[in-house]
Amino acid sequence: MVETVTFSDGHTMPTLGLGVYMNEECAEACKVALQNGYRMIDGARLYKNEVQVGVGVRQSGVKREDVFITSKVFHNDFTYDGTTAALKDSIANLGSCKSCTFLRIFTAYKTGTSGSLDGKAKGMIKSVGVSNYSAKHIEEIREAGLEMPVVNQVELHPFCQQKPIVEYCRKNNIVVQAYTPLVRGAFDNPLIQELSTKYSKDAAQILIRWSLQRGFVPLPKSSQPERIISNGQVFGWDIEPTDMAKLDALDRGKDGAVTWNPVDVD
Repeated sequence: MVETVTFSDGHTMPTLGLGVYMNEECAEACKVALQNGYRMIDGARLYKNEVQVGVGVRQSGVKREDVFITSKVFHNDFTYDGTTAALKDSIANLGSCKSCTFLRIFTAYKTGTSGSLDGKAKGMIKSVGVSNYSAKHIEEIREAGLEMPVVNQVELHPFCQQKPIVEYCRKNNIVVQAYTPLVRGAFDNPLIQELSTKYSKDAAQILIRWSLQRGFVPLPKSSQPERIISNGQVFGWDIEPTDMAKLDALDRGKDGAVTWNPVDVD
């Protein structure tokens, strides 16, 4: 199952990850995912479950260096010292972050970005990215003379395709991760049901496969072992171009978002 994408800094990341948002007891989910082919866990300090992620990785039997973990520094730590302390704490929680990418959440505070980049330079983490950043936010990083992020994580699914920031990221060689790719379980759309029947796949698999074929890195979330396993069974088959176009036509822009979507916030 391990397909990868290459960052602008030369490092690679799996093209599918397990999300652990709002799953405080996520050790079992992480273990099941890793034992069934996943090699990336998408977490955050705000989720308060980094210790559980570390436990799940150890219990899985998969080598820590073979697991890519994403964590995120929240705005409370957006100072140089705060970000540095957050990195050290996450390393303690996760058991090494040399296969980690750290994301900056929401808005571009240059001192915090510097702290993340210094952590990368010291070998504490592998890569540095952002989450929920618009082109304006990322340009603030460029204007400060700092290294550009390698990845931007935003809400993405057929109903909310975030075309302006996706286009910007592609032009600037920034990988796009898709959170909430399953639209929080809103599978009752007639087209999704139709395609589920046509391809003999469940609705979640159709949505994840759409994301992969659009060149995104989806991060489906589940705590149920059977759902985690089926969500990973999205390789070795394709949605036909005509059906991809039908899914593309579901886009409702901002109105299609199912989370608080701060990409356009100043």
